[in-house]
Amino acid sequence: MNKSDLINAISSSANISKIDAGKALNATTEAITKALTKGDNVAITGFGSFLVRSRAARTGRNPQTGAALQIKASKAPAFKAGKALKEAVN
Repeated sequence: MNKSDLINAISSSANISKIDAGKALNATTEAITKALTKGDNVAITGFGSFLVRSRAARTGRNPQTGAALQIKASKAPAFKAGKALKEAVN
């Protein structure tokens, strides 16, 4: 499912126009992005949680040359599925 498929599903499920569904989806993703940028977690009960995980600096290898290189510490967005979502998938 891509973004346009998701907009169509929201539109038909909520009985709203595709334009309004697209605006709602964009507003949701922007709100989640802003919260994660601030370092906050976003929890949607029954669905899951969006959070930021820290990755430590580490030494990696160039696969072509085998030379060692330093990989900087970074932050990465992550999603942890909630119980209801896990049960629905299984």
